[in-house]
Amino acid sequence: MTTLHRSTGRAGPGLHIATITHGGRIWGAYLEFDDDPKRPDVYLARLRFDVANPTNLEEPFHTTVIIIEETYEEAVTKARSFDARQLEGLLLSALPD
Repeated sequence: MTTLHRSTGRAGPGLHIATITHGGRIWGAYLEFDDDPKRPDVYLARLRFDVANPTNLEEPFHTTVIIIEETYEEAVTKARSFDARQLEGLLLSALPD
């Protein structure tokens, strides 16, 4: 299950993994890593969705941490394994009602 998280800035660091369309708009999907001092041996990551032409108040939307892997490469591979339909579902889960 994903929850809504909003970033404090328009676009931050992240690895671009895909571009999708939803609601007649183009969205970039980015992989962002979280640091967890209690779990330094794993890579925790969430997805950030940036709309291509944001309105003035529109900020990126984030999933909660959905990727937990032992290596950076495994986390990136997992993120890139999502197809467009799965990414759209994750975007929908992160958008407000």
